[in-house]
Amino acid sequence: MTDHYDALETRDPAEREAALFARLPEVLRKATAAPAYANLLRGIDPASVTSWEALAGLPVLRKSELPALHKAAPPFGGFVADKPGSFARLFTSPGPIFEPEGRQTDPWRGARALFAAGFREGDVVLNTFSYHLTPGGFIFDASARALGCAVIPAGPGNSEQQFELIEAYRPVGYSGTPDFLKILLDAAATGGRDVSSIKRALVSGAAFPKSLQEEMKSRGVEAYQAFGTADLGLIAFETPAREGMTVNEDLILEIVKPGTGDPVAPGDVGEIVVTSLDPHHPWIRLALGDLTAALPGASRCGRTNMRIKGWMGRADQTTKVKGMFVRPEQIAEIGKRHPELGRLRLVVTRAGEADAMTLKAECASAPDTLLNEVAATLRAVTKLGGAVELVGAGALPNDGKVIADER
Repeated sequence: MTDHYDALETRDPAEREAALFARLPEVLRKATAAPAYANLLRGIDPASVTSWEALAGLPVLRKSELPALHKAAPPFGGFVADKPGSFARLFTSPGPIFEPEGRQTDPWRGARALFAAGFREGDVVLNTFSYHLTPGGFIFDASARALGCAVIPAGPGNSEQQFELIEAYRPVGYSGTPDFLKILLDAAATGGRDVSSIKRALVSGAAFPKSLQEEMKSRGVEAYQAFGTADLGLIAFETPAREGMTVNEDLILEIVKPGTGDPVAPGDVGEIVVTSLDPHHPWIRLALGDLTAALPGASRCGRTNMRIKGWMGRADQTTKVKGMFVRPEQIAEIGKRHPELGRLRLVVTRAGEADAMTLKAECASAPDTLLNEVAATLRAVTKLGGAVELVGAGALPNDGKVIADER
């Protein structure tokens, strides 16, 4: 049995990087045919964006901004040049955010994630993601069919009918949330139903701790997890190495300091920013609001693409202090004004029945005046007074948290 979906997965990393950035300028040129991208990328020469450094100079588009943008210029906020009728399916996600499905084979890039989880051509797959208006069900459906699997479009819920389908079609694979897989296995054990045909699973959409992974394995199901969004499809996926998640091919994934577009230091936790190379529906530096960190070295499974730790929390840590919003972008601005500082964290607490905040800042060595200077910058940027505490280099945790609301 082949271990890899195709030769792209085992390319030399330098070859992959060169191939991606060779394609990027043409994708940028096509993106600017859409009015919103034409405005966002005004003054940028696509031919010059051929490296990580050049890409990092482009503006970030935040997923949290999409609902307002889509409402102002329906359906796609002006970020898609092609007409809705040129796509295969049209969806909506809460927000609302409107998402089109392309007509190409495997439009959501999920076949290789299923392959890494052990799915193979000819397998029957029980797909329990929702098929109603949102892309989830169709992401895994299209991906499984691109791999050559037969799909049972079960959707979530209705365990009794699910058991009828399982006992009739004997699916070897499951796709859905880990929670619903556990519900099915528990209900089958209680009700004496036979679901023993299910041997492997690709799960997403909910936490999948190691304890639950081990429970699934003890019950005969080898389950792997994937990370994706309704905008981009499958972004990264677990492999048999069980060492983080491997980034999907045809995507450029950056990890940036929350509230900025600036890359983090290697290994630091930051926000996921993705650039896709689909010319019909490109995403240029889409900031997802999710935190992760890159893992060093290559995977033992032989795949050579970048690996991430998986989902590590939310990057949008905006909070209200004394009735005013404080945002990660503001903390990043303080860091820019004081480059001698390292990692920053604003801790929000209550003191005497009032909101209070303390900016903790790493600093290897500081002049006597720095404390007052940073306090003045904190007030100037946030319009709020707060204490400043200078700590040693490496004293703050590497968890991507810029604002810690401890009230």
